[in-house]
Amino acid sequence: MTTHSPPPSPTRPPPSDVRTRRPTGRTRLVRLKPRSTATLLLASAVGLLAFGWPLIWQTEQGGESAIGHTTDAPWLFVLLLPLLVAVVLAELSEAGIDAKVISLLGMLAAVGAALRALGPGTAGLEPGFFLLILAGRAFGAGFGFVLGAVSLLAGAMISGSVGPWMPFQMLACAWVGCLAGLLPRARGRLEILLLAAYSLAAGVLYGLVMNLWFWPYATFGSDFSFVPGDALGENLHRYFLFVVATSLGWDIPRGVLCAGLVLALGHPVLKAFRRTARKAAFDVPVVFVEGERRG
Repeated sequence: MTTHSPPPSPTRPPPSDVRTRRPTGRTRLVRLKPRSTATLLLASAVGLLAFGWPLIWQTEQGGESAIGHTTDAPWLFVLLLPLLVAVVLAELSEAGIDAKVISLLGMLAAVGAALRALGPGTAGLEPGFFLLILAGRAFGAGFGFVLGAVSLLAGAMISGSVGPWMPFQMLACAWVGCLAGLLPRARGRLEILLLAAYSLAAGVLYGLVMNLWFWPYATFGSDFSFVPGDALGENLHRYFLFVVATSLGWDIPRGVLCAGLVLALGHPVLKAFRRTARKAAFDVPVVFVEGERRG
């Protein structure tokens, strides 16, 4: 009598099984791949030109008679939106992001817009910077750039603060989020201290950059006003005096609030962001493993 023993249990997965590896290190949702890097640099170059052209291209017209941003801001907005879309499309074409990343981007942009509506720049207190910096740190410079611009746009629509300043604010917020993703590697308490220091600096630098959207076109007195045709160093000196006399009272509270929020809530929020990326398996390739053939 012949007996048949049961077949041995398989020790390897069949060919149809799919294995994925867990993400390690810092997850970056919108990676700075060649196409998106070139688009991001182009958008930044357009922004730098929009902010600084009065200092570079000296004219003989001065003060209130110069052409203001009320005429060129709509064109800047028209240029900026396609460039932001191009950053996302470049990553879609290179498989850098997927629908899950776009959903997360939309959710965080909505939260950032709500925070902006709660504190729309009163006395410089803008809690939305806190979320922007932590998201840029957790998910990368590309994600931070797009999130900064989109959340500012959504917040401006909700709060009704739409004007010629809006495209400049979009660019400045995009740079804040982008630079947060480019900070040096750090972990634990050192990372929180690094982000708090960056938050304080970003709050001040945001105001320093944003003042350029209107400063060359207004009159503040001979010691503080832009003088067309004057040397660049002289105009920068007057701009520095203007910032110290007027803007720092708003910029320092913005930086202090953001740094305080990072120190108080930075660790749990970063942990939640990174857990979200890990659980959703963002940016993790699918690997097909051929199973062992059984006789």
